[in-house]
Amino acid sequence: MKIDVDEISPVQRKVRVELPAETVTSGFSRAYEELRRRVRIKGFRAGKAPRGVLQGMYGDELKDQVQSQLVEDSLGEVIKERGLQIVSRPEIEANDLVEGSPFSYSAVFEIKPPIEVKDYLGIEVEKVKLSVTDDQVDEALRRLQESHARLEPVENRAIVQSGDFITLDFEGSIAGKPFQGGKGENYFLEVGGGQALPQFEEAVIGLSQGLPTKIQVAYPENYSNSELAGKNVDFSVVVREIKQKVLPAVDDDFAKDHGECGSLAELRAALRTRLENELKQIQQEELKEQIIGRLIETCSFTPPPTMVERQTRFLMERYQNRAPGQQGAGPSLEETRKTLEGRAQRQVQATLLVEKICSA
Repeated sequence: MKIDVDEISPVQRKVRVELPAETVTSGFSRAYEELRRRVRIKGFRAGKAPRGVLQGMYGDELKDQVQSQLVEDSLGEVIKERGLQIVSRPEIEANDLVEGSPFSYSAVFEIKPPIEVKDYLGIEVEKVKLSVTDDQVDEALRRLQESHARLEPVENRAIVQSGDFITLDFEGSIAGKPFQGGKGENYFLEVGGGQALPQFEEAVIGLSQGLPTKIQVAYPENYSNSELAGKNVDFSVVVREIKQKVLPAVDDDFAKDHGECGSLAELRAALRTRLENELKQIQQEELKEQIIGRLIETCSFTPPPTMVERQTRFLMERYQNRAPGQQGAGPSLEETRKTLEGRAQRQVQATLLVEKICSA
């Protein structure tokens, strides 16, 4: 087997392989023997069909199988012998496969780059001093209180206010024409909570419960849905129900019921301990980020584009799987992808650096 490896870039290689005629002939022979044992052909005993018959019936299919197997076996051997850490699917260009003749092909793929890490044990980092304040404890207690709030129908008022939780029906149109996704029934919305487009939430303030009303919402130019971006959308809206949040009293009973503590003082102490543990974790992550940042600065290398693209897709999928109401008014998908691509590149660099250090 003749092998030639070209370095296209630090993370890309092109392998040229030529297999001798004997290897090709052996590959065809094995394939036909296996096929002969596997198939049944009328007029012949099992495993006794002549090769000519098999070739006439399965020749093209078998040729493709032989070529795939020859490439897989030989390329795997090359990668192992040369110690190449491949990270992408090889792009294969093959000459015509002819039994009894040499067979050559080329494969282009990406590999993990060579990384030289020096003096990483002496990296200096700054430990950020963090402490839990009384205000932070108060905020944690407030969030706990919010998590146990109840929604109750509003009495003596039929006008929507900011902070209300409403159920509404809506149907949108642009220049009198409905659009996909523009209709909803029994849609639950916290007014001012950021679940929907801010302009829509502002427009429903002041609406009367049960009264069909028309509102107009101006969608921003950078809205992710190009059909709506920069357009004035008309909505027919009916508010079906208005509720408000009722918070429980924060006292010893609250501590017993929702904090598994004997008193409010014990609950505050437990929250402080939890926050301190969280800060320790933040400190550790900050130190880790500093170390990774210093390593990336001192160890310059190009991460494989395939790995960066794979990580970018992962981050994009996680972004797009968020609640639909959290999207739309922010950056466009193109802008978001660009931001996440930079983050993905750093994450890949960090992974490769840590992997290199662990294997040293």
